[in-house]
Amino acid sequence: MTPASKPQKKVAAFFDVDNTLVCGSTSILFGKVAFTGGSIKRRDIWRFMWEHVMYMRRGEKNSKMADFKDRALMLTKGHSVEELQGLIDQVYRDEIKPRLWPRSLERLKHHLEQGHEVWLVSAAPVELAQAIADDLGATGALGTIVGHDGNVLTGELVGAPLHGKAKRRAIKALAKERGISLRKSWAYSDSVNDLPMLSAVGNQVAVNPDQQLRRYAVAAGWEILRQRRRELRTQK
Repeated sequence: MTPASKPQKKVAAFFDVDNTLVCGSTSILFGKVAFTGGSIKRRDIWRFMWEHVMYMRRGEKNSKMADFKDRALMLTKGHSVEELQGLIDQVYRDEIKPRLWPRSLERLKHHLEQGHEVWLVSAAPVELAQAIADDLGATGALGTIVGHDGNVLTGELVGAPLHGKAKRRAIKALAKERGISLRKSWAYSDSVNDLPMLSAVGNQVAVNPDQQLRRYAVAAGWEILRQRRRELRTQK
């Protein structure tokens, strides 16, 4: 095959989910619905939400993150895969969909119209990220994989949580598999924790960035996309 006949590489857009595509934490929204439905006890869900907030503040290098992951996963242990999917469908319909950022949605749809692949990349369970991707017509989703024996959740992870550097590794592996040019691709995130993913592509957008990411984005000349909660109320 001559160089001129080589297939052209694809372009993709990678979207973080929490506070980038969705206003808020999908994990906390999931916990809220699970508790309301009786799937999780009150003391467990409040402990989980507190640890989730502290996890996000500490960042991936903190030694206590492993404890958080173990506690969060223990909430799923013993529940059926069918129950998990039912909860996910309810969480998306009732809690997540009304909180989708309008401008992030516009960007996602624009990429699809341009023929780009669109992937959601989240530390949340992959089933939750995939439910969002399916409804929005995105190409697919990458997320944390929670183990199960075919019917019942084991409360253990399959591989590492998709956070920080793990996101970079995941999109690089995906790009190799699907023939995606990362140099021509895009990434969207609100958090400095996603710098590894953002720096892996040629086009970066900081969406309502935290203070550290905002400083980095300004210094690097990255686009900053700002959105306000009142914009959610204008959605039909």
